[in-house]
Amino acid sequence: MNKYDLTITKLHQMVKEGIVPGVSYLIFDGNDTIKEVTGMAQIYPDVAKLKSNMLYDVASLTKVVGTVPVIAMLVQEGKIGLDDPVNKYLPEFSDGRPTIRNLLTHTSGIAGYIPHRNELNAAELKKAFLTRMHVEDSLNRQIKYADVNYLYLGWIIERICNDPVQKVITDRVLKPLNMPTATFTPDPAKCVPTEIQAKRGIIKGKTHDPKGYILGEHCGCAGLFASLEDLTIFSRALIETNLNNLLSSAMIDAFFRDQTRIPGSHTRSLGWKLFHAQSPDRHLLISHTGFTGTWMVLDRQADQGFIVLTNRVHPSAKNQEYLDARDNLFAIYLNEKEKTL
Repeated sequence: MNKYDLTITKLHQMVKEGIVPGVSYLIFDGNDTIKEVTGMAQIYPDVAKLKSNMLYDVASLTKVVGTVPVIAMLVQEGKIGLDDPVNKYLPEFSDGRPTIRNLLTHTSGIAGYIPHRNELNAAELKKAFLTRMHVEDSLNRQIKYADVNYLYLGWIIERICNDPVQKVITDRVLKPLNMPTATFTPDPAKCVPTEIQAKRGIIKGKTHDPKGYILGEHCGCAGLFASLEDLTIFSRALIETNLNNLLSSAMIDAFFRDQTRIPGSHTRSLGWKLFHAQSPDRHLLISHTGFTGTWMVLDRQADQGFIVLTNRVHPSAKNQEYLDARDNLFAIYLNEKEKTL
């Protein structure tokens, strides 16, 4: 497995150069696995070493680990259709054009500004998102990544399942997959901290995302805490066993194809971003990132995966160096994974 030497060197370099305090990563290539936990869990106000099985705020990985599988199950069960209008389920949203597919692929064009957003309570924030948004002309013309799409998907899940979206994700994804420590209500002592903020202090065991913090169990775009083991179980299940047969082969196939309604070939499937493998056939891989410093890359065809967990927003979210290093690492990994020994 030394074909990943440069990928691993770059991960170590991110810690050594202080781009992230620490990193937990796993590379799997068929039955072969490389796993390492190195560096610090936190550097301020106290220094604490990173340990195995610590929980990370995985931020937007919540979308693809939780919300997307539940939506996919509801599609399979005939309870919703990908091309149903959003306001069939959320009538408070007045525009009848965006569909569930648009939400999943970030092609909805839904945008808007909510004044003093972070000072609202949960009910006020939900009402504002449903009534103060408008649809731009980018609908079905442009991919514009936005959390609002997954807030809406979470509330659609709630309308159908009559439970908070995070409870539905727990009951329908986390528990059936036996992800041992994945949770929306972690013990802070087991968590890697994120940012230190003037109002909230050191954020540990509560979601960093301000919308998720206000909405609590009603947030489908962020809020999940998970360990490297949890995400490894999820990743392998997704590409090896159709998520332990929670989903059909056809649904998993759909994750690896462009699902936008924009003419031409584009880089969004149902929730996931698409990348081309560097192999001659240029088959598609799926990937997603989280604001807090998390990401996954999965190749179903080659049975390969790369999971990285960092707390890149600790002690501050102002960290452009991380974004540059992450993009560089993506490129290195995609190249190295094609090597044969």
